[in-house]
Amino acid sequence: MTGVSMATFNSDAALPSDEQALALAEYSDTAALMQQARKLRDSHYRNLVTYSRKVFIPLTQLCRDVCHYCTFAQTPNKIDSPYMSVGEVLASVRDAEAMGCREALFTLGERPEDRYSVAQRTLEEMGFKSTLEYVAHVAGQVIEHTGVLPHINAGCMDRAEIEMLRPVSASMGIMLESVSSRLCEKGMPHYGSPDKQPERRLETLRLAGEAKVPFTTGILIGIGETRRERIESLLAIREVHARYGHIQEVIIQNFRAKPGTKMAEAPEPDLEDLVWTIAVARIIFGAEMSIQAPPNLSPGVLPRLIDAGINDWGGVSPVTPDFVNPEAPWPHVEKLARESALCGKFLQQRLTIYPEYALAGPEWLDAALQQPILKMLDSDGYPRTDDWVSGQSTGAPATALRALSDVSDDQCVSETLKSIVAKACRGETLSEREVERLFLARGPEVSFVCAEANRLRQAVNGDTVRYVVNRNINYTNICYFKCQFCAFSKGKLSENLRGLPYDLSLEEIQRRSTEAWERGATEVCMQGGIHPDYTGETYLAILKAIKSATPGMHVHAFSPLEVWQGAKTVGVPVREFLQALKGAGLSSLPGTAAEVLDDEVRQIICADKLNTSEWLEVIETAHEVGLRTTATIMFGHVDRPIHWARHLLRVRDVQSRTGGFTEFVPLPFVAQESPIYLKGRARMGPTFRETLLMHAVARLALHGSIVNIQTSWVKMGEAGIAACLNSGANDLGGTLMNETITRSAGAAHGQEKTPTCMEALIQRMGRAPEQRTTAYGEVPTERVRASFVAVPLREVVNTPVSTRKRSCGPKRALVRSSARVQEELIATT
Repeated sequence: MTGVSMATFNSDAALPSDEQALALAEYSDTAALMQQARKLRDSHYRNLVTYSRKVFIPLTQLCRDVCHYCTFAQTPNKIDSPYMSVGEVLASVRDAEAMGCREALFTLGERPEDRYSVAQRTLEEMGFKSTLEYVAHVAGQVIEHTGVLPHINAGCMDRAEIEMLRPVSASMGIMLESVSSRLCEKGMPHYGSPDKQPERRLETLRLAGEAKVPFTTGILIGIGETRRERIESLLAIREVHARYGHIQEVIIQNFRAKPGTKMAEAPEPDLEDLVWTIAVARIIFGAEMSIQAPPNLSPGVLPRLIDAGINDWGGVSPVTPDFVNPEAPWPHVEKLARESALCGKFLQQRLTIYPEYALAGPEWLDAALQQPILKMLDSDGYPRTDDWVSGQSTGAPATALRALSDVSDDQCVSETLKSIVAKACRGETLSEREVERLFLARGPEVSFVCAEANRLRQAVNGDTVRYVVNRNINYTNICYFKCQFCAFSKGKLSENLRGLPYDLSLEEIQRRSTEAWERGATEVCMQGGIHPDYTGETYLAILKAIKSATPGMHVHAFSPLEVWQGAKTVGVPVREFLQALKGAGLSSLPGTAAEVLDDEVRQIICADKLNTSEWLEVIETAHEVGLRTTATIMFGHVDRPIHWARHLLRVRDVQSRTGGFTEFVPLPFVAQESPIYLKGRARMGPTFRETLLMHAVARLALHGSIVNIQTSWVKMGEAGIAACLNSGANDLGGTLMNETITRSAGAAHGQEKTPTCMEALIQRMGRAPEQRTTAYGEVPTERVRASFVAVPLREVVNTPVSTRKRSCGPKRALVRSSARVQEELIATT
């Protein structure tokens, strides 16, 4: 070959031009092509190779086309019925759903009613005008009655037909096969098949792009086309995708000769030809396009297909055969996983709609499908594969626990990941992309990250697990902010949320503080909604009430949002207000209201709250005036791993300047009662994998900066706590006595974890329990003894809201209280 070398294609960024791509037709160094294809693939898909667990629905095997290699299409006298009934489809889909399938692949012949009167008559009897109208009805029934997503291979379609099918399909597809019109000539495989005309099929691809339909297409090799014609077909697909961005996967399917067809004796493409085509496709489309090859058509050589550059095996069914290639049975998923692992790849299940399209649901999905699909997703757009739910599940997924206990096999752990972990263990600051890469770990990589984080925890903290005896006092659940994740605060629609609005009296706050002290507490944790009548004066009064009742109590109080609002209402800078709070008895701040420290996320979940820089300003100022704080993250809603990475690095950056954070606290989003979840605009909380990784990655990314990683028993349950303590966490937080906020969101793990329960749990893990103060100091013996002989809590009294006008907001409060609080500021500072 002349005029081209692999050096031409060594750029990871730029795609080859059409001219360069066409020149590959004469390039015969398959090994060099495969090497470049692997490099491109791995730069985007890391250690993953995906598949869709599906059920095959051959809704009709009648077809007006007569492709010379096809055994799927039948004549009426060879089948029992022209169409599967709705009942038959639903029964098949339900069986598949019970086996973990998420995709119903609708495959059918092209417009059989145009060729067979029995098809037309049957449709009329059922009340439908066309096969595609019946497809739309059946797919709608699948969506309504199951949790499986239709993928519709309906053949050539016009604009109206695509629009009809879009509300009932997560994705659609049509194999382009080839743009060579030569294959439609007499004696060629597509002769007599009007729907195989390249122009018709390309038009369907274009119309699907205009309709914003996630689409599957590909080429069929070995039916008489040349290598140049294959490349021309791939370039035609690339051109359509460049315009619309809707092609989610390109299939390279090898022709298999079938008895009883006109091409029964035609030669099949050999393995060399197949891997050459896969590698060329990867180079033409670049790193990000999903390139697929059906595994059942190449048994025994699957690692070679991975080596050629694929990242996906397509749909694999545990319940139905491949009706298009019935002679080629699907490999068992377990075997497919083993074959993939031979190439260092972890087999990851996906939905029929690919992750990037699923996560951008409003752009690519009909409104009716957005909420059901969002409920299926994890943070990367892959399906949730276990039923663990933060705040509710009492156990932990068995697969996750087995993986944590067996970390000997690192075959699928990339060298890139290992080098990032090693860098973190040296205490070096990771880059944003490096932290994100840790969060993207799957399969054996998760076990590796968690094991390394646990080793680091043991080196830094030993086997001691600490906790604090404290009481939560949430003084009001009235709030005029509209955080979309919060089910605790009560506004005008409070009757739709848990509990009645309340505003605690100072006497009740004092009573709870005194009771907590009597029960051995060293801390009260004070947070509440932003009541429209609260001012900086209110927060000072709360502090004074607590300290007068319990002088020795550590008051851990007021989120950065409360501090910000308090300062604003009395017209003083945040620094002066923090100094006044400290003078009135404030000991430390909870680093809550952080949610995710990235304004891209905050604009969705808490647009009227503090932005990222304002939150950081309050925290850093608190540290400067001598008030230590925790740092938190509330994750698993609309956020992504890149946002988590930014959050951790912003926390580390503050700590490097101030040293004021005592611990980092991951808080998995509890979705069940939250407004944003109920409206269908958020995921259902993080997966168990994501939650373990949040603790493990925090340990790694914050190493050398923050010593303590806490896990929340309220969010995790006992089995979850144990897993987190084996993934880098070393602290169990507080006993709480009265947990309200998480339970309001739907959590079910109780209000209090007594010292007896805490220590029994820790000891069952072979760890040493130890009480601590809020600042990780030693607890006086008298306090410890009191905590273990505590009497049951008395019934709380949530002071009902008085009949006051809600229009009394911060501006009015400022006029009423500014002068008075400024006097107190002078007195305390």
